Amino acid sequence: MSNLRAQITLPTSSPEAEVSQRIGITDITIHYNRPYVKGRKIWGNLVPYGFNYLGFGTAKAAPWRAGSDYNTTIDFSHEVSIQGHKVPAGKYALFIAPEENGEVIIILSSNTSSWGSYYYDEKEDILRFKVTSIDKTTSTEMLTYSFDFVEPTSATVSLHWSTKEIPFKIDVAVDKIVIAGISNDLRNPKGFQQSTWDSAANYAFSIGELDQALQWINASIEGNFFSKETFINLSLKSKILEKQGKTTEAKHILQRAIPLGNPDELYRLGLGLIADGQLDKALEIMQANVKNNDGAFPSHYGLARAFSAKNDFKNALIALEKTGADTPAHFKPRFAKYKAQLKKEEDINPA
Repeated sequence: MSNLRAQITLPTSSPEAEVSQRIGITDITIHYNRPYVKGRKIWGNLVPYGFNYLGFGTAKAAPWRAGSDYNTTIDFSHEVSIQGHKVPAGKYALFIAPEENGEVIIILSSNTSSWGSYYYDEKEDILRFKVTSIDKTTSTEMLTYSFDFVEPTSATVSLHWSTKEIPFKIDVAVDKIVIAGISNDLRNPKGFQQSTWDSAANYAFSIGELDQALQWINASIEGNFFSKETFINLSLKSKILEKQGKTTEAKHILQRAIPLGNPDELYRLGLGLIADGQLDKALEIMQANVKNNDGAFPSHYGLARAFSAKNDFKNALIALEKTGADTPAHFKPRFAKYKAQLKKEEDINPA
């Protein structure tokens, strides 16, 4: 009967579970089995304090398997930092050795396939670090791992069981990882498209990697079979140069971009300049949009916003009243509101 049972799949008393969290583009996955409390004393009893001989296997001083059945594992798709310690990408077993005083030793091991910690070997440790457990007033019946306090570049992993919580923080160098990934993408077929280089440069610009952004946007503009000047790459290059303090060159590049922009592109550029407080430049762009695109929507609307930002409400109202028949229907009620605001000399741009 036991041989027959071994050949079929049956439910386990501690169900398998998996929890994942993406931080940036890095995936972190914990795979574990979830035992129940079932009225038992957990800490210092079912889970003994410290390192112990478990009565079986080769480990004379074993930690807890941090779950049930097979080793609990934690997998990182990229390098991370745990409590300040760098950990390479990969899959690791997670072991825990709690102490009576509330301190907890957490271990990452290269042995991910054993049943529990009966064969734990300290020589396979990748990392050991200490954290402090938290005593809770409520009890968690099933062992649970969660990702808490998730931020753009970090998260806290917490083990919850019985009346204890054991947290540890994971940090991810998101920008560094993304830039490395982009660099690799640009070397494969994704890099055969101009838009890929535009997106790459835009990301580098957004995180302040200006030299890298300039290198990538230049590749979009010239030097490759897909390269050509577009409003997108020239306007982005202008922004990069502006941030680098090269204002004269930035202005020259922007002048080359303006004739290539469609009404929406120039409108968005102008709005960005308004938001940055560059009101004279925004007005110049919005005026060029009206001229170059024969007043197509939303060029007059953009011009109204540029005048309004400069408190020139008279000309803002004139521009708004010139919006043509191509104005989308859902904008028309909004324009009635804006006209009323301008007549009261109120800025129609968001505060």
